[in-house]
Amino acid sequence: MPALPKKKNDPAKPSLPELFEGIYARLKELSSMFMRHQPVGHTLQPTAIVHEAFVKLAERDVEDFEGEEHFFATAATVLRSVLVDHARRRRSKKRGGGRRTADVAGVLEFEDALATLAKIDPRSAKVAELRVFGGLSMEHVARLNGTSIPTAERDWRFARAFLEKQYGRASSAASLAAEATEAA
Repeated sequence: MPALPKKKNDPAKPSLPELFEGIYARLKELSSMFMRHQPVGHTLQPTAIVHEAFVKLAERDVEDFEGEEHFFATAATVLRSVLVDHARRRRSKKRGGGRRTADVAGVLEFEDALATLAKIDPRSAKVAELRVFGGLSMEHVARLNGTSIPTAERDWRFARAFLEKQYGRASSAASLAAEATEAA
């Protein structure tokens, strides 16, 4: 992914909508992959996830992003927050008396596992987020985290093993991660 120009007020620098247009298809693909791994009965659609993510990203200034790769990594984090926010709303007393319904249990369990990992090893958690929600290659993950590729790969192996154990559905977590990263 090419770097964006760094000068402020540069007319050649893409606007936020132009950046988003450039990655819209990839974000929708990732959202679709994630939703395919959710239990039957989930209610959030991939297009709605991407559009809500755009609303959150649109609140930021294009100057906040060092390049298209950084923008995409931020978008992955926003996709994660959209999914978790939706799951929490669905779980709320107003919409189900605090019971975990089929469409939120997987998202919240995975979020809990990722949050636990972040407390133990924040860098590995970031690698997992970029791989699962961003579908980024190890080269991109390493560059964004300021590490070598072998370090990023070790972090990913640790994160995947930890999440598979904590998440309780190893095959689902592993297949989601594998599918997301194959497309990167």
